[in-house]
Amino acid sequence: ERKEDLDEDEYESTKQETISQLREFEASLQKMMAGDMTLVSELGGMRLAIQGAISEAFKTPEVIKMFANKQPAQLRMKFEQLKEDLKLKRVTQGAHKAQAVEILTALKKLGEELSAEEQAFLSDNMTQQMADFESAASSSSLLAGAGILSQAAQQVKAAQ
Repeated sequence: ERKEDLDEDEYESTKQETISQLREFEASLQKMMAGDMTLVSELGGMRLAIQGAISEAFKTPEVIKMFANKQPAQLRMKFEQLKEDLKLKRVTQGAHKAQAVEILTALKKLGEELSAEEQAFLSDNMTQQMADFESAASSSSLLAGAGILSQAAQQVKAAQ
């Protein structure tokens, strides 16, 4: 805006705001020149930790994709299919256990109610990576706020 277009109060207010912004910018430059800047902010560090926990905890791309896209119904269907595959001996007991823990943990993190049987299975079979994921992502709002779910979905799509 031009000075002529502003009244005296607007001009002074704008001038003071600009001076304040310049002082903040100068302080930032001084910190950068002194080498007093961290590469990863606290929030960025938290995002990286949660992203790492997700990639360590979930090994099945299909489960990661359903979790990232917040698809609890599809996760439930996958869980039922997995139980059927175990009965028909299409998957080993170990593979069933690993995938079932992933699916149940994803359902729990999405706020789905787990039956007593599912909760007991999860408690008995949770791996250390899943426990780390549970503690790192104790709040689904933190996950959503940090944008981790959408990043995970993009990474899964890119991997396919």
